[in-house]
Amino acid sequence: MGKMKKYRLAAAFFLIAFASFSWSFKEDLFQVSKNLDIFASLYKEVNINYVEETNPSDLMRNSIDAMLGNLDPYTEYIPESEIEDYKLKYVSTQYGGIGATTLFIEGKLFVNEVSEGYPADKQDLKPGDQVVKINNVEVKGKERAQVSQLLRGPKGSTVELLLIRNGAVITKSLTRDEIKQPNVPYSGMTDDQIGYIRLDKFLENAAQEVKDAALNLSKQQPKGLIIDLRYNGGGILQEAVKIVNLFVNKDILVVTQKGRNPQKTITYKTLAEPILPQIPLVILVGGSSASASEIVAGALQDLDRAIIVGQRSYGKGLVQQTFNLPYNSLVKVTVAKYFTPSGRCIQALDYAHKDANGKTPKVADSVMTRFSTRTGRSVYDGNGVFPDVVVEASKLSPITISLLNKSLFFDYANNYKKSNKTIAPAASFQLTDNDYAAFVSSLDGKDYSYTSRTERLLSDLRTEAEKENKLPAVKADLEDLKAKMLGAKKTDLTTFKSEIKKVLETQIVSRYYYEKGKVIQAFQYDKELNAAKAVLNNNTKMLAILKGEGEYKTIGSPIKTIAAAPIEN
Repeated sequence: MGKMKKYRLAAAFFLIAFASFSWSFKEDLFQVSKNLDIFASLYKEVNINYVEETNPSDLMRNSIDAMLGNLDPYTEYIPESEIEDYKLKYVSTQYGGIGATTLFIEGKLFVNEVSEGYPADKQDLKPGDQVVKINNVEVKGKERAQVSQLLRGPKGSTVELLLIRNGAVITKSLTRDEIKQPNVPYSGMTDDQIGYIRLDKFLENAAQEVKDAALNLSKQQPKGLIIDLRYNGGGILQEAVKIVNLFVNKDILVVTQKGRNPQKTITYKTLAEPILPQIPLVILVGGSSASASEIVAGALQDLDRAIIVGQRSYGKGLVQQTFNLPYNSLVKVTVAKYFTPSGRCIQALDYAHKDANGKTPKVADSVMTRFSTRTGRSVYDGNGVFPDVVVEASKLSPITISLLNKSLFFDYANNYKKSNKTIAPAASFQLTDNDYAAFVSSLDGKDYSYTSRTERLLSDLRTEAEKENKLPAVKADLEDLKAKMLGAKKTDLTTFKSEIKKVLETQIVSRYYYEKGKVIQAFQYDKELNAAKAVLNNNTKMLAILKGEGEYKTIGSPIKTIAAAPIEN
């Protein structure tokens, strides 16, 4: 009887909860009540009668995930055990810990990078140290989330690490501190007197960090300012509005969110006077720029306040809100779409109209709608924010991806640090040809094999030829092509030398100059940054773009001639 009572109480709770929102269910409240009753009864019968022992919590979690999974990837359930990780990802930039990242290689846990000035750095933890135990708990077989829980804790508490370094077993006792992950990991002046701010996320205090950085750079009288949003997946909408306000006058519309629930339809305008209303401004975006990043880029483009440089952005025009659930859990729900000042929504995927296979279609170029910026330039909805100045995206070759995935850059960078106490400043550091030759030699006997796209296509072609009984006619040609492909792969370390060197340099620089060093060193090869500087160094070109007479127009229609950046989920 205890179980029966529990199920009835659960069903009653759901009914009461839904009834409290009856404003949206006036016509189908009966269907809601009916289906909840069916679900509660089914849940009860399975738990009582299934042939094997079941886990009620697992059954319920699977049910919740299946229900929400039919909506969009941003609507999700967060149980109490995952609340802290959720806050760190979407809300707060602070946690108690040691200031180090880790990675698993063949089941073993290693220190990946350490943050400057935090406990791991102060206690001389080094990338490449193998972590065997945390507070006497073996990490072998642990999930990443479990490792994070072991390393994190209240500020001032102690964590004991058992490590293996160069074959020797050592112990480290670290006192946890408050670790701050800045929204702005780097800001500074470029070599041609242009300010640069890299904004990685829109969590708490993001606008204030951008404001502080911009004011500090303005003291050096820059010719212009670049805000880098290429690696920014978004965050808090209000922080995006405040950042736009730094450069746009008071009482200007920045974004409108519109939801099915009238209470979720809200307009956001600038509330204060700008700090830098006249400074020439460029925003860098790419395929990973999403959500709040697209609000900033889209609004500043619509208001003709900034030039957008890079690749088409991700295309997330949806707004989420969290709601409290029983037992300290949460649900994050997509409550609205957002629209930039011109009235466009840049959402790329139509989650409301999935095809027969459950796949989400992308908004077709043919159905995009034209909108106008403040001065009449053409901009379009769907598929993200299209840049005013397009820079072709750099894509890593299969061999570079293989070397990364198999941690061969990681190993060599650690050994390089052991052999070289110092290196050149981050801004000028480059590997020599001898250094690269040494890296290639270090790969002897190591597996970095991969299957190229061409090889996969050849394999598919062979399969199709077999199905159509045409293999004997083309077999010799296929074998010849395969041999040529294998021969070409043998020279990949030479063919892609420049690309591989850049990735390797980034890993090495982090061992000496931390995260900031990686940002500065990468400036040497940054095509988008160079394009942004070229715009800011040419007032005539900048004004032409803002009048609709520049790069954006000469490239051709963004709908017909420029392919959208790939959508990555």
